[in-house]
Amino acid sequence: MRKDPVDVLIIGAGASGAALAWSLSETRMSILCLEQGDWPQIEKYPNTLRDWERHRYGGFSSDPNIRKWPEDYPINNSDSPITPVNYNGVGGGTVLYMAHFPRLHPSDFRTRTLDGVGDDWPIDYRTLEPFFAINDRIMGVSGLSGNPAYPHYDTAYPPVPIGTIGRTLAKGFNKLGWHWWPSDSAILTRDQGGRKACVNAGPCDLGCASGSKGSVDITYWPRALNRGVRLKTRCRVSEITVGKNGMADGVLYFDEEGKRQRQEASIVVVACNGIGTPRLLLNSGSNQFPDGLANRSGLVGKNLMFHPLTIVTGLFDYPMEGYKGPRACSITSHEFYETDKDRDFARGYMLTAGRGVGPLMAAVGGLSDDRPIPWGAVHRDAMDSEYGHTTALVVVSEDLPREHNRVILDPTLTDSNGIPAPKVIYRQGENNKRMHRHGLARAREAIEAAGALRTFTDDTIIRQAGWHLLGTARMGTDPEKSVVNSWGRSHDVKNLFIIDGSVFVTAGAVNPTSTIQAIALYIGDRIKRNLTKLFD
Repeated sequence: MRKDPVDVLIIGAGASGAALAWSLSETRMSILCLEQGDWPQIEKYPNTLRDWERHRYGGFSSDPNIRKWPEDYPINNSDSPITPVNYNGVGGGTVLYMAHFPRLHPSDFRTRTLDGVGDDWPIDYRTLEPFFAINDRIMGVSGLSGNPAYPHYDTAYPPVPIGTIGRTLAKGFNKLGWHWWPSDSAILTRDQGGRKACVNAGPCDLGCASGSKGSVDITYWPRALNRGVRLKTRCRVSEITVGKNGMADGVLYFDEEGKRQRQEASIVVVACNGIGTPRLLLNSGSNQFPDGLANRSGLVGKNLMFHPLTIVTGLFDYPMEGYKGPRACSITSHEFYETDKDRDFARGYMLTAGRGVGPLMAAVGGLSDDRPIPWGAVHRDAMDSEYGHTTALVVVSEDLPREHNRVILDPTLTDSNGIPAPKVIYRQGENNKRMHRHGLARAREAIEAAGALRTFTDDTIIRQAGWHLLGTARMGTDPEKSVVNSWGRSHDVKNLFIIDGSVFVTAGAVNPTSTIQAIALYIGDRIKRNLTKLFD
């Protein structure tokens, strides 16, 4: 069944799709977004329930292979030590993310020039600065201005309280003479625009029932819808179609009843994350694009980058009160972020404080599940001595692009509509392994300097930490070495744009959502400035 054509069709209602929809909504174009999930039901968020913690291991897991909602698609992760996690619905990953909201560094855009690794981006930090500022205002970012790790920028709201954990770790960093700073957080610390200030409940990864956390279902989407953008949920796009002229002319999708529909459009925008975007492009092959849409370079799906994570936990002789405050937002250190030629690896990593977890998660071993509290007669004594007395430093290490790390279509696995599922093939690079070892040692050193009685180290990267999905449809000026140009337009299909984390050229060593949204706003600005010559 054909639908009335629209000017702009956006596929995906997450962080980047929402930002672009708002940006373009000031034009007179007709804009439609198709989202395979539904609107979040805030009243059903687990953190409104007494048994909130158990939902992390079932129906509200961030892993779609565990969650298995009708709108989810399976991901074959058998050939990767890291499993991708995502959320399919209005708001995308911002519904479940923990709202740590740093920006990429200026150096992240010039790693080839500065350090001889990766590739330079066709844009730079200065290009994105005004869009970072717009995004901070709309998302509601709290922090402390003056972080010496960055060019100066102002934050609108005071930082989230760093708590006992932050103050304790800061003493360790101070003793060692290392940089630390309160984290930028997409979490309100003052009431604003109908949203309430954070109540420091903690489990941000299970949805924020108070609306304090900046998820795009409550920030960008109300603004865009009020301007006339349309959003249709439970519409799973299976294929982007191309006309005889080589231009995208619309999509095929399954509606909520499983019926196949067609939506025509003059501009098609893909905002499906670093896994979903290459999956869709590869599934949109045709006689004109036998290897997948916009894939004449052969790079769609390649250069997948995660942020391999590892954790060092410290046990202290006094309560850390880790349950007070957002779990991933306290203090952060960029002391080892930039390349140091005296080290045996290029680029670097971030150390970020992790607050405590709930009793159930603590009992089963926390995020890494590698050191559960013992059961039986000693369980109570162990919980009394350890629970609430630990803090952690998470090592967030930069992943360099490598073509071996990629997303392909699985030959047998499909979603509930029969669309081929993605398969992830990933290996940790040698540079990252050396970085990983260095980060573990420095995190242990900082925790010991802070006064820990002893430390516990997970020597392996965390399998369940595939939150950051980057690089599988990279930006660039050379069509042979990239998928889209400097403003997200496909080299091969002039009316096809990609705006999510798949366009990243390098990954940096910080959470990417702030930069993803700044890029989406930048692309929206370029589209508006070039409307009369958009397809030249």
